[in-house]
Amino acid sequence: MQKTNEPGLRRVIGPVSLALNAINLTIGAGIFVLPAIVAGKLGPAAFIAYLLCGLLVVLIMLCYAEVGSRITKTGGSYAYVEQAFGPLAGFLINTVFWFGFCSLSDAAVINALTDMLAIWFPVFSETYVRVLFFAVAFSLLAFINIRGVKEGSTFAATATVLKLAPLILLVIIGLFNITPGNLVVKAWPGIKDIGDASLILFFAFMGTETSLCVSGEIKDPQRNIPRGIFMGVIGVLIMYLLLQFVAQGVMGSGLVEHKDAPLVSLASVLTGSTGSTIMLLTSVVSMFGLLSGDMLASPRLLFAASKDKLLPGFLGMVHPRYATPYWAIIVYAACGFIFASTGGFKQLAVLASSSVLLIYLSVVLATIRLRYKKDTKQEGSFKIPGGLLIPFFAIITIGWFLSHITMDEVKAFAVFFAALTVFYFINKTVRAKRAA
Repeated sequence: MQKTNEPGLRRVIGPVSLALNAINLTIGAGIFVLPAIVAGKLGPAAFIAYLLCGLLVVLIMLCYAEVGSRITKTGGSYAYVEQAFGPLAGFLINTVFWFGFCSLSDAAVINALTDMLAIWFPVFSETYVRVLFFAVAFSLLAFINIRGVKEGSTFAATATVLKLAPLILLVIIGLFNITPGNLVVKAWPGIKDIGDASLILFFAFMGTETSLCVSGEIKDPQRNIPRGIFMGVIGVLIMYLLLQFVAQGVMGSGLVEHKDAPLVSLASVLTGSTGSTIMLLTSVVSMFGLLSGDMLASPRLLFAASKDKLLPGFLGMVHPRYATPYWAIIVYAACGFIFASTGGFKQLAVLASSSVLLIYLSVVLATIRLRYKKDTKQEGSFKIPGGLLIPFFAIITIGWFLSHITMDEVKAFAVFFAALTVFYFINKTVRAKRAA
């Protein structure tokens, strides 16, 4: 029987809170930039990519709902994979999560943020200014979160409130200003274009699974995890479809000309300069809030891995005054800065999407494996209907998405996993000798 309670943690999170947290962690930066990029590839048929991404997320979250109701301790994807396949697999997923997904995502977000600031201040288009801004921003975020959890969480929560209201208002106003002809699909795109667009669009759908990192604090997890996750996924999909529908319907073919800030341009068309200023501020606050929230949460993965003796010991050190994992925060911020300085939004978004798809594939496989492990069965746990049909379709769909990455990216991932495996066994051997 899987243990359901952990010392020091209280189960207080209900399905509505879980759903809102999933929506908050998903609607962050991508949707402020991607509508124009997707429209550039698919035109009025962009909704196909959204539906495909939504379908994949539903299939994956069904697997998360099942495995999350079985493994109810804190850790999310890392805990599920480790329970199913052992510590090496857990270490690989933990590292891919914070290094290949979170760091790359933050780097993509801050690049998008800088592109938007360049609308107001063209100097942000200069390479040296961008790099300087990246250094200042990551240093500030690290400083805020080293000073304490309260400071970091307060900023992230405030940003959440400020970002959702303008988006809902934009949809409401836009629905009354649509030109029906702009939504007519005159030529259906090819499979390759749909796949390429879906892969980069998937960046905007990432984040739902992060809400399950607090599984140890969700009350009645067998019941509330499936309900909360699906309310969150459906809420995100509806919001995204409405935003793309309104942007395409109002701006038509002109949407693709505003790849740096399509929603800001949409607000300008609908409400003038005041609306565009509000939306630009909303975008900046949302992105910076997402960065702050991630800087609060993701370094804990390094900290936890260090405590589990999977990473160097100094990453598990706690600041003597502020009681925060300061070295983990510093290293994580440094990785984000390096990635941001060496790539643009689109390139980093594709790499981040590929990384998270590998994590999702591991969790789907873990779902299948854990079905046959008696020690993980929970009374009243959620079970996906249809046997292995949904996990099978999830694997096929993830494979189709991943088939659109380049061979250079495949080689990079292969080298990355090989290096991590070597590091794992060297670290294990060194620690065993020290213990002896």
